[in-house]
Amino acid sequence: MSGDVKILAKNKRARHDYHVVDSIEVGVALKGTEVKSVRLGKVQLVDSFVRIEDGELYLHGAHISPYEQGNRFNVEPRRRRKLLAHKSEIRRLYRQVQEKGMALVPLSVYLRRGRVKIEVGICRGKKTFDKRRTLQDRDAARDVERALKRRGRDGEDR
Repeated sequence: MSGDVKILAKNKRARHDYHVVDSIEVGVALKGTEVKSVRLGKVQLVDSFVRIEDGELYLHGAHISPYEQGNRFNVEPRRRRKLLAHKSEIRRLYRQVQEKGMALVPLSVYLRRGRVKIEVGICRGKKTFDKRRTLQDRDAARDVERALKRRGRDGEDR
């Protein structure tokens, strides 16, 4: 992702639970006031997933809060939403998902040139020990960063 991109929501859980093998940018078909709600950042990707049904991509389980000034034009917050991608991309995703242990998971929602886009990751599930290893690596990196910061401060005082 580069250029004029404003990230609205990230699925932090996805990177914890899955190894992201590849990712693809897709559009999303939203109705009425959903766009205003998404622009305000009122979207959650926790426990959401992407499924290929009848040759089309659908986002399931994502929660877009109803727009406060939307009244009767608001729609169901957890409804399934169609994702917009080329047929060739959908076929490629379908082939990759057929492999054992692969899944399509939304990684982030963002605005690109005023349009709502979703980054969908082709992911392989992590085992429990992989998750622990990821946490250990992150803690170790944080400790190194702290040590370097402390060392930099100590060097300035002398």
